[in-house]
Amino acid sequence: MRTLVLGGGGREHALCWALSRSPSVSAVHCAPGNAGIEKNATVHRLDISDPVMTLDLARSLSPDLVIIGPEAPLVAGLADILREEGLSVFGPGKKGANLEGSKAFAKLFMSNHGIPTAHFDICENLDQAEKALLKRRPPYVVKADGLAAGKGAFIIGSFLEARDTCAGLLVKGFLGRAGKKIVIEDHLPGEELTVLVVTDGDSFHVLPTSQDHKRAFDGDKGPNTGGMGAFAPVPWADGPFMERVIDRVIGPTVSGLKKESIPFRGVLYFGLMVDRAGDAKVLEYNVRMGDPETQVVLPAYDGDFALLAEACAGGALDDLPHQGSSRTAVGVVLASGGYPGPYEKGHPLSGLTALQGEEDTFIFHSGTARDQAGRMVTSGGRVLTVVGTGKNIADARSKAYRTVDRISFQGARFRSDIALKGGGTPWKDRLSG
Repeated sequence: MRTLVLGGGGREHALCWALSRSPSVSAVHCAPGNAGIEKNATVHRLDISDPVMTLDLARSLSPDLVIIGPEAPLVAGLADILREEGLSVFGPGKKGANLEGSKAFAKLFMSNHGIPTAHFDICENLDQAEKALLKRRPPYVVKADGLAAGKGAFIIGSFLEARDTCAGLLVKGFLGRAGKKIVIEDHLPGEELTVLVVTDGDSFHVLPTSQDHKRAFDGDKGPNTGGMGAFAPVPWADGPFMERVIDRVIGPTVSGLKKESIPFRGVLYFGLMVDRAGDAKVLEYNVRMGDPETQVVLPAYDGDFALLAEACAGGALDDLPHQGSSRTAVGVVLASGGYPGPYEKGHPLSGLTALQGEEDTFIFHSGTARDQAGRMVTSGGRVLTVVGTGKNIADARSKAYRTVDRISFQGARFRSDIALKGGGTPWKDRLSG
């Protein structure tokens, strides 16, 4: 099987890595890729936001399977364009991608199909927003309707600040078209959980659960980021708990798509909030794999991801046996100094060569490039995800941080507490107490 992965971050590196390990895969191509992906795939430097260039590449390669990594091309309808060309694609079309492309659409979808989520109001002007805020107590949750590169969700402590945020989005256009409609919803306390589900619109397979760390600094301090680390699977998300999530959240979502005649072949990302009673509500849908969640979910997954993606794209998931996870993965992100704010680029990385061939440790590149001398240098805010795998969280975590300590570049920083509380049981403690 010849494969093409579209995207150039840590998620796509993990996808290329997983494909390259499959006996069913004869070739892995990636566009635009990055300097680290070169190890696992043939890299093609092009802008995948240009559908004409992307289609030309796909025609020239004639892949048996195309996997689209990022959300923007999915929301723009790239999967539809490639399918019209007769290609087998892992990723939803434009209608399905609207679950991530529009927060308002997603919340209405949940409401229509009885899927548990926070109570919400959809607002298109400041008067509506003020009324929605007055119905609630702080903290206030305000979300831009459209894609905002992870910068469209706000948790705000005061009414005046929340009103100013709404005005900035609706009146001043701080996020452009993405913020011309907003969702204001109740704040949900609890513990977050990510569940990635591969579905062909009829059947679905649940991948190992995961939990990421969004805040920039130790102790969950500082601004939100794209993610500073993750681990999988989550010990407290056990069989009985996941049965409830499948019955109340995942199953109704897949059947709801079918009822609304929305085809979907790809990944549904369920961002859940779990309260102390063990009840899960949906914070958000995404229509692609998360970053850095993918970097820990795929190493933890016991199955052949290439076969899973192929079956999904071909509408044959029901023919494939379900696979679980017999090992744990912990991933630590090395970021450029200043991230998520302004940061420098072009700093050489050292320590990577000595780690080649290390067992149970993997390095996925997010923001790396080659300079004119051919050296590996930083090119993004999040530079690497270092993943350790082992029999439990402590084992995997030890391997990840041991490797992190051997890699360096100017300004490098990372959180020292990734997965430190990974074995916590937020609701079982209360039930047994």
